[in-house]
Amino acid sequence: MLRISELRLPLDHDEVDLVSALCRILGVAKTDILRWTIDRRGHDARRRSAVKLVYTINVEVRNEQAVLRQIDPQRVSLAPDTAYQFVAKAPRGCVSRPIIVGCGPCGLFAALTLAQMGFRPIVIERGKVVRERTKDTWRLWRQGVFNPDSNAQFGEGGAGTFSDGKLYSGVKDPRHIKRKVLTELVAAGAPGEILYVSKPHIGTFRLVTVVENIRQTILELGGEYRFETKVVDLDIRATRGERCLAGLVLANGEEIAAEHVVLAMGHSARDTFDTMVRCGVAMEKKPFSIGVRIEHPQSVIDRARFGSNAGHPLIGAADYKLVYHGSKGRSVYSFCMCPGGRVVAATSEPGCVVTNGMSQYSRAEFNANAGIVVGVELQDFPGDVLAGVEFQRHWERRAFAAGGGTYAAPAQRVADFLLGRASMAMGTGLPSYRPGVVPADLATCLPDFAVAAIREALPTFARQIPGFAEDDVIMTGVETRTSSPIRLTRDATYQSPSVRGLFPAGEGAGYAGGIMSAAIDGIHVAEAVALAVTGGEMRLDATREEAGGVYG
Repeated sequence: MLRISELRLPLDHDEVDLVSALCRILGVAKTDILRWTIDRRGHDARRRSAVKLVYTINVEVRNEQAVLRQIDPQRVSLAPDTAYQFVAKAPRGCVSRPIIVGCGPCGLFAALTLAQMGFRPIVIERGKVVRERTKDTWRLWRQGVFNPDSNAQFGEGGAGTFSDGKLYSGVKDPRHIKRKVLTELVAAGAPGEILYVSKPHIGTFRLVTVVENIRQTILELGGEYRFETKVVDLDIRATRGERCLAGLVLANGEEIAAEHVVLAMGHSARDTFDTMVRCGVAMEKKPFSIGVRIEHPQSVIDRARFGSNAGHPLIGAADYKLVYHGSKGRSVYSFCMCPGGRVVAATSEPGCVVTNGMSQYSRAEFNANAGIVVGVELQDFPGDVLAGVEFQRHWERRAFAAGGGTYAAPAQRVADFLLGRASMAMGTGLPSYRPGVVPADLATCLPDFAVAAIREALPTFARQIPGFAEDDVIMTGVETRTSSPIRLTRDATYQSPSVRGLFPAGEGAGYAGGIMSAAIDGIHVAEAVALAVTGGEMRLDATREEAGGVYG
């Protein structure tokens, strides 16, 4: 199988045009092409009047070696083997059952991978099954009724369930783990196009069914789920001079023996962070970001990105990625951009307002939205290892108060924000946040450095995207959960250096920045658990999310 890269075709091409281009590049007749598949499809919109689709195609041809000898090796190569290879298999009669704490993307894929290797994992999730959780989340959005254990952060599927369902990231992936994640999602009901589009996404409604189907697969492979079950303590015992995990203590008083636990609790499990500190689990503070959600009519973004090609079905709703390096050394950037979606309530604690973005698969709602956030450095929150949590909580409570104490969110017109005055009304902008917004001054809900940096960045963003900082554009606050404010350290075996048998994983542990990177980390940690159980050689490289990763 050969791989052709950087095949550029106009938007209005058809399959005949594509096959003709393959023949031209390979120097073969159409009859010499036995089959072909799209490995990747993106678009180049640098020239709005001439948007191109950019393909990577895998092609099977007659006389492959002869074709390879006569073509440009920079353009055509052998297609790599992207099939996933399991690193271990559960021994016959294996009684050790690994436990996964948390059922977001990381925990879900850790459990699936361990189940596929025969280890019959037990999944513990503080929240509810995904459909019940969906009802609780919508109850907050529609009625302002909040459930602290079942919401946009907690429950089956994790925070990514109520997002745009983005499946791209900056993770280095030499072993093609991304492909396994996408393949498993398609097998569970995701659209097949996520295997090849350059920026795949699923959307909330489809993610619900996908999560349910993955759960069913894990159960069929001998796994077990325990919903509405919270871990409140670790049973740690001294073994040969090391602190080793012996079990978990649950909120109902039950104790579960466990020698291998994947801790995939998500970035908002603040009470679990408290538990880890109390249990002496090695942790450190890490930077994160804070800011607001900004939203525009999707048509504004489409025209700015695609010009007369706006609305073309092959390129869909336009997105954007913006970065500004401020005069005071603060970077401002767009985060979790959601085309054709809405701003949603994403708190996990009573008395706090937190925003996030969400889209359905169609991305057909009126507004586009994105976080506009500013980096928060360690010096901004001096104190102990949980100082970042308190920093986030402080501004979330300020936003709750500014919104009137009903889980409505404070919102402000861009013109008022730039002039430093509270908004009295929303103007022509149509805020999408539910349970509603209250005109306010967002400067009361953000640290001064963030306010100054965003004010400085908005005019620059407006030069890149016309209409971005128009007077009546709406900003809603606050966006605080861009990433975890802590990292649970781990060694080359993916275990905590302070508690053997505890495998910190995913976004909450500080090793991911979105659905895809969290799922990849879950698979890596599952492999580490399997090798620890079977005594296999540890030969895996730790993978961390690179700068610019995507949440949601």
